[in-house]
Amino acid sequence: MSAPPELPDVVSRAFAVSRKAGYASFCRNETGRLLATLAATRGGTMAEFGTGCGVGTAWLRSGVRGDARIITAELDAKLADAAAEIFEDDPQVEVLSADWSTLLDKGPFSLLFLDSGEPTEVSVDSVADLVEAGGIVVLDDFTPCEIWPPITYGRVDTLREQWLTDERFTAVEVMVAPDASAIVATKR
Repeated sequence: MSAPPELPDVVSRAFAVSRKAGYASFCRNETGRLLATLAATRGGTMAEFGTGCGVGTAWLRSGVRGDARIITAELDAKLADAAAEIFEDDPQVEVLSADWSTLLDKGPFSLLFLDSGEPTEVSVDSVADLVEAGGIVVLDDFTPCEIWPPITYGRVDTLREQWLTDERFTAVEVMVAPDASAIVATKR
């Protein structure tokens, strides 16, 4: 059995920054590899809402080809500053210390990465117009569910249900690990 693939340098730097900042909530490597793969298929401008210390951004950056750009927004100024350190010499990544709504006028995006977080913030309606036709939305931090409608913590997971049934997108839930899944949605 072989060892898992090495982390890209930019991702290793992001983990180091996260540890230094004492930030333990970040994109899983399995999700990160999915992000890098999808980013490699995109041009134009990609975005992330909720940078944290930049691990998800670093995974996106590791897949970027050509002159595609990434804009990421983090509400917590301390975390945004930490993430900005990783990309200070990278003209293709812009880290903003701001609410995600500051990105509303910077789209449409070819890829949009969102933490499933609060349903009101990442609803299909709140972000659908931010993604170009053929663009991809990735939401992570779901627990796999084998039933319909999807149930999480004893309740219908309305966020997951919205994304998997909205007619503006073709979407699928993808298991990235036995205990984690992500939704990948392509705008029609």
